Amino acid sequence: MMSVKLALVVAAWLFIRVDASQDVIKNLSMNFAKPLEDCKKEMDLPDSVTTDFYNFWKEGYEFTNRQTGCAILCLSSKLELLDQELKLHHGKAQEFAKKHGADDAMAKQLVDLIHGCAQSTPEVVDDPCMKTLNVAKCFKAKIHELNWAPSMDLVVGEVLAEV
Repeated sequence: MMSVKLALVVAAWLFIRVDASQDVIKNLSMNFAKPLEDCKKEMDLPDSVTTDFYNFWKEGYEFTNRQTGCAILCLSSKLELLDQELKLHHGKAQEFAKKHGADDAMAKQLVDLIHGCAQSTPEVVDDPCMKTLNVAKCFKAKIHELNWAPSMDLVVGEVLAEV
């Protein structure tokens, strides 16, 4: 009987943890994308970039537009998350994550995931936009593996509330 109670407590904790993690990822995504309109205007990016951001966490949605990678670079730069070599600044990225709801452990794990994706994604010669797009695809897959991707209903609700 004790093992059943323990199993239920662990299952409940994991469910709450995953749900909380999804909320953090939703908050991070919403705050990361705030300067998107500025980036679109500055770089003359097409509306398809907005579509990619809108569908970013949707399982099975494939984004292939290199301009989405350029937008991610622009956003990262505006939020001061990159160093001079256009690489993720780990300290600033962890602070950004914590500012938007992640605890220390989750912030570190998120940065480690991005860093791992950057290391495992092949370089695209002279095209930081494609490299960034490939890192973003890897990061999305890792977040889905952890079951941390926010539900599309939550994201759409937040977007509509902002309008």
